[in-house]
Amino acid sequence: MKLIHLLTSLFFCTTISLAQSPQLNIAKPKPFKQKTFCNPMDINYQYNWEQTNEKISYRSGADPVIITHKNEYYLFHTIQGGYWKSKDLLNWHYIIPNRWPMEDMCAPAAISVRDTLYLFQSTFQQRPIFYTTTPENGKLHFYNRWLPQLPKDIGPWDPALFHDDATDRWFMYWGSSNVYPLFGAELDKSKNLTYKGKNDYKGLIYLHPEKHGWERFGRDHRDTIKPFTEGAWMTKHNGKYYLQYGAPGTEFNVYANGTYVGDDPLGPFTYAPYNPVSYKPGGFMTGMGHGNTFQDLYGNYWNTGTPWIAVNWNFERRIEMVPAGFDKDGQMYANTRFADFPQLLPTKKWTDKNELFAGLMLLSYKKPCTSSSVQEGKFSANLVTDENPRTFWVAKTNKSGETLTIDLEKTQEVHSLQINYTDYKSDIYDSALPKVYIQYRVYSSIDGKAWIKIVDNTNEKRDRPNAYEELAKPVKVRYIKFENVHVPMPNLAISDIRIFGKGTGKAPVIPQGLTVTRQTDDRNADISWQKVPEAVGYNILWGIAPDKLYQTYQIWNDAPSNLELRALTVGQKYYFAIEAFNENGVSAVSEVIGPK
Repeated sequence: MKLIHLLTSLFFCTTISLAQSPQLNIAKPKPFKQKTFCNPMDINYQYNWEQTNEKISYRSGADPVIITHKNEYYLFHTIQGGYWKSKDLLNWHYIIPNRWPMEDMCAPAAISVRDTLYLFQSTFQQRPIFYTTTPENGKLHFYNRWLPQLPKDIGPWDPALFHDDATDRWFMYWGSSNVYPLFGAELDKSKNLTYKGKNDYKGLIYLHPEKHGWERFGRDHRDTIKPFTEGAWMTKHNGKYYLQYGAPGTEFNVYANGTYVGDDPLGPFTYAPYNPVSYKPGGFMTGMGHGNTFQDLYGNYWNTGTPWIAVNWNFERRIEMVPAGFDKDGQMYANTRFADFPQLLPTKKWTDKNELFAGLMLLSYKKPCTSSSVQEGKFSANLVTDENPRTFWVAKTNKSGETLTIDLEKTQEVHSLQINYTDYKSDIYDSALPKVYIQYRVYSSIDGKAWIKIVDNTNEKRDRPNAYEELAKPVKVRYIKFENVHVPMPNLAISDIRIFGKGTGKAPVIPQGLTVTRQTDDRNADISWQKVPEAVGYNILWGIAPDKLYQTYQIWNDAPSNLELRALTVGQKYYFAIEAFNENGVSAVSEVIGPK
């Protein structure tokens, strides 16, 4: 017993000594720090109800405003019951304020000036401007009680607040109509930012679809309905004032942001010949209209917008943000090239508009899928790889254990994935309910028999309808299997599971035979090219100079190798190029040509 006691004592003392010895401390592994994000934004979009049938609900994000305030980011958008804050543009914390301005906010205006954040809602009545110096705790206060009411139908709907640092003048811009223009007015800072006079406002921007092809209504600008202008935003850069606006309509792939430029906050303004500024008519998430422009903590510009979903309601949307900026000539641009592929989170001032593209390619396009069950034939499993948010797989039940497996058809290096849920016949009206969260597991396999778990979020209860998961380490696999654990919706429905990484082959060659012919209607151009073997898709690039190809139209390889581009401005000269991409990378850009 004495020997056992002695050995036990020696072991105990040795253990204490080892634990206290600085030379033998074992370093804990550093926690994984995500480096990329993927559009649409991965946040807990709140529920609304379909306006013509109150038995149907949907998550939605629309009319976003992101601002920086005290070295943090704040996100506001339509009818969300609150707002979000973030330190890194990746992890967003939802905040429920102590009060909203009379009712929940639609298309809010937000601005940070010195130590104060100001907030104002869309209205056709009298509403107050709120303020807070501590937005992180949700405490809002009245800055003024009532702005004077404007004449009937004038607004201010879809407002934007602007403070000119150089002159200490305040302004408001607003408008959402296919009848009225965008308006602007100077606010009287000596009277708590009220209008200087009830009629002291002016029309600033009207749409001219007869000249500006991108302002025409409808899918690919093919409708004759009078277009809508909305979503005003003001950015000052190098002494110029860029008054931005959204057009031609929310519910189309061509919803975009444009700009007029002036020397004074109230104009006169000149139409920018390079419009639209932010345009994304092709790819997974289409549409970039009605957003805002902000600078991150490193001074980089970003543009936000609202791509279109439209499953339970025609105006069901999400939020995207893309790198933006101004070139040496003062031309404003937003880079939508690969906008819904993984992008690097900013860590410094970038010098090239494409350097945030992470180089991770889409590995899942049109790959075969199998599922544990299917509710109906029209909701087949193969729809989760078609890159269309309006088609979706629906399982027979929403219970734990339902699975869907994607066959990449060969071994690939997977870096990340995105799971996009669909609110098919949803019946949730309160996002704060305890049941409103999503949990899942993801497995990988080389042979479809032995499975390794690579993602498991069952230790958290968050609502993530567009969940993006970056893996701590890439995995080489052929099969990816999704397993449902919990969804709050009555139906387990998924529009797309998007898998990103690096293929093992070669990038495609440069597409040949690019031709562009301007039509008699100068707003349109016919574009054609020769298909590239094993390409997944193409990016048509164009702009107003050979070194200003800021616009992108993404086309899948299984679509025809021609495009009628209907977004051009009458009398404006353009230049065009094309690149191909596949699972292994992107080709070089073709020779830049002008239209015939």
